[in-house]
Amino acid sequence: MKIKKYCLLVVVWAVALLSGCGMVEKIQGLKAEFIQKISEAEKEASPGKKSGNKNQKEQHKKKAKETGDTQELAERKQGDFLGLGQNAVSQGDYADYFAYHTLDDEEKQVYHEVLTAILGHEENTELSTTDVDVLETAYKAVCADNGGLFWISGYVYTQYTRGKELISMDFTPKYTMEYDEREQIQQQIDDSVKELLSGISISNTDYEKAKYVFEILVQNVDYDAASENNQNIISTFLNRATVCQGYACGTQYLLRLLGIQSTIVSGTANGESHAWNLVRLDGQYYYMDTTWGNSRYLDSTSQAEKYVNYNYLAVTSEEIGRTHKLDNSFPLPDCTSKDNSYFIKEHRYFSEWDPSTAGMVLKEAWVAGQGSVALKFASEELYLMALEYFITEQHIAEYCEGISSIYYLEDKELYVLTFRF
Repeated sequence: MKIKKYCLLVVVWAVALLSGCGMVEKIQGLKAEFIQKISEAEKEASPGKKSGNKNQKEQHKKKAKETGDTQELAERKQGDFLGLGQNAVSQGDYADYFAYHTLDDEEKQVYHEVLTAILGHEENTELSTTDVDVLETAYKAVCADNGGLFWISGYVYTQYTRGKELISMDFTPKYTMEYDEREQIQQQIDDSVKELLSGISISNTDYEKAKYVFEILVQNVDYDAASENNQNIISTFLNRATVCQGYACGTQYLLRLLGIQSTIVSGTANGESHAWNLVRLDGQYYYMDTTWGNSRYLDSTSQAEKYVNYNYLAVTSEEIGRTHKLDNSFPLPDCTSKDNSYFIKEHRYFSEWDPSTAGMVLKEAWVAGQGSVALKFASEELYLMALEYFITEQHIAEYCEGISSIYYLEDKELYVLTFRF
């Protein structure tokens, strides 16, 4: 019997995982810039300012009505940009808003007031609370649930007192643009989003929608810390270059249009500030890091090539916790389901040592000219066995006829081996 001998060039990819966003803000300027305390007498002495703000609000509402804004939003592909009317919202619309439902009743009411003010481009809104912490918590939740608020960056609050008694508090959004400019940019975003979502339908499965959004953003949006507006979706959909906050906002935005609940979460990844998403697929919660899906490797000519890294598409709390640390202000669920994991859905997950089945996955990818394929293993032991069998002992050549070199990436945290052909 002849024994085949294989001499393969084995190369470990030099991979850049876009793990951090040093410039990321804590969800769009979470802290108010200052506190202004005004006595009751001073408040009563300046009615013109309050009246002027009211008139400006009415002008914005009138302009929206005249342009048929609400009707236009309702006709957008798979719904409008927030799943709501742009200038009005009722509390009954929050059924699929995760962060909202983590709040107590007082915080929910302030969430509603804050979001309504931002959508209506209002200059000044009296809140139902005088508690600064309640406002901050509600604002954080609004930003987490609504990645499409590209025209705001933080807020100012004003507290009014009678003597030493705190009697009321106003909320003033910090807008980065005027209403007319916001409308023009929204139309440009609508056009971009329509193009990006042209390959998916509201009738697809939850997994198919999540995978599509993950892929379409990685393939069409570059990671660039120098991109303008990289903390909002202008960079994502118009510049097509952003950082983790822009990826997370864009992911939430597109998933909302496709009927998938998603919220933006923040923390650190490998010690750097970072943002990613919590998503609900078929009633179960998962984490999804689109930024880490945008990976690059050095090819044979030392050129960096982008590829879609599926390792962080629909993962559990335990899995993402190996590299990510949450610092959210609202509670998050323990994500334990693996039903919508990319590797399980694509039949590339191995809970026992089965080299022939794993080899056939490699063979199919090789014959089909897929370019790359990733295999995930349930334990470090299985992962190391696969690394030894396919790479060190070069048994990959038994399944990939004519292969002369192996490019591979090791993900030791998630036990994933990715092969590039």
